[in-house]
Amino acid sequence: MGETSIPVTIGGRTYTPSVSKEEKERVEQAATLINDRMNAFEKAYAVKDKQDLLAMCCLQFATQYLGHEQDRVLNSKEVSGKIVSLEKFISEHLDKEK
Repeated sequence: MGETSIPVTIGGRTYTPSVSKEEKERVEQAATLINDRMNAFEKAYAVKDKQDLLAMCCLQFATQYLGHEQDRVLNSKEVSGKIVSLEKFISEHLDKEK
């Protein structure tokens, strides 16, 4: 799992992060997503300062990430509750069989 440097352009600046071969496509997709979002913000809000556009992107992505994390935690609790219910049901059923 060797690393490679790839050029990605974000907000008009080119960066060359070192990434694993497995991450390469995902990093390129992320850069495209950021640039697309920056362009959308620039058109929607007439913002020209790249720093402001990047900050708006970061805020939106972080908000989405936290929402997904919260959903994951809630889903995990829901699944755990169902497992406990199933274990109880199985135990009760097995006790009746005895």
